[in-house]
Amino acid sequence: MRDIRATDYHTAGEPFRIVTDGVPEIPGTTVLQRRAHAQRDEQVDAVRRLLVNEPRGHADMYGCFVVPPDDEGAHFGVLFWHKDGYSTACGHGTIALGVWAVRSGLVDAAPDGETDVVIDVPSGRVTATVSCVAGEVREVSFRNVPAYVLGEGITVDTSRGPVRADISYGGAIYASVDASVLGLSVSPEHYGDLLALGREIKWKLNGTEWARHPSEPRLDGIYGTILFEDLGRRSGGPHQRNITVFADGEVDRSPCGSGTSARIALLASSGQLAPDQVLTHDSVVGTRFLGRVVRELEAEGRPAYVSEVRGMAYRTGEHHFVLEANDPVGLGFALR
Repeated sequence: MRDIRATDYHTAGEPFRIVTDGVPEIPGTTVLQRRAHAQRDEQVDAVRRLLVNEPRGHADMYGCFVVPPDDEGAHFGVLFWHKDGYSTACGHGTIALGVWAVRSGLVDAAPDGETDVVIDVPSGRVTATVSCVAGEVREVSFRNVPAYVLGEGITVDTSRGPVRADISYGGAIYASVDASVLGLSVSPEHYGDLLALGREIKWKLNGTEWARHPSEPRLDGIYGTILFEDLGRRSGGPHQRNITVFADGEVDRSPCGSGTSARIALLASSGQLAPDQVLTHDSVVGTRFLGRVVRELEAEGRPAYVSEVRGMAYRTGEHHFVLEANDPVGLGFALR
C-alpha cells in the first residue's frame, strides 16, 4: 500500500494539491534536473498519476512535489504536475505555496506585514509575498521570472478558419488568441468550444519554431492557449477575461498566473499596459487576479518585464491517500 499525504488548496477556483509525504527521493542538483528525473522515473511518476487520476483526482487536477531548492537562496523547490506530465511554471500554484508555507510554519512570517517566500521552480526563481493581518493570511502577490514576447500575428489554421496568435513567455510559452475572432465569448456556456479550439491551436503551434525557448530546450513547447476577451478599460488599466487551455486539454479555472505574466508582456510591449497601470484579469468562472509590471529589463536579447500577480489561495482539505494491493483500477484512469 502506498501512503501519501497532501494538503489541497484552490487559487481563484483552480485546484492545487501539495504533496507533503510519500514521494520517492527525486535526485538532482537543480529543480530543472529533478523535473527531468521525475519525467522518466516510474516510481515517482506513479505518485503523480495516482493523485491526478480518478478516483482520487480528475482530468483538470493540478499539484506539486516539494523538493530541495537549487541553493540556500530559496526556501524550497517545487515540481508542478498535471494529468499529462510536469509543467515549467505555475502562478496559481506559487500563490498557494506561499499561503501553505506560512500557515504550515515552514517559513516564519510576521503576524502583521509582508513575508517573502522564495521558491525555485523549473523556469527559475520566483517570490511569493504573503501579506498577513493579525496572524491571518489575507493576500499573496508573486513576482515571476522575466516575461517577454516571442512572436506576434502568427497565422494558425483552425477548424473555424485562420486566426492570428501572439506568442509570449511567462515561465512557460503561451499562444494568445482573441476569442471574438472565433465567434466566442469567454463564458461557461462556450466552455466546450473554447476547450476544443484552445487545444487545437496549441497543437498546431507546438511543432513550429514559435514553440522553442530562446536558450533552454527543456523549456520548449507551447504550454497553453490563452483565449481572451477584452472588457474595455478600468480607471487603473486594461480589463480582460480569459480561459487558458493547457497541457492536452486541461482548463485553468483561475485567470492563470504564469499566463497572466505572459499577457502582461504582450500588453506592455504594445503600450496597452503602462508601468503605472494594473491589468484586471478575470477567469471563466468569475475569479480575479491583478497584474502589473514591476521592472523592465532585457532577457534573452529582447525587452522583458518582471511582473507581479496578486491573488489568494484557500485550503480545501487534508488528505491521506493509499493504494491497496488488490485495487483493480490501480493508479486510476481519466475519462477525458
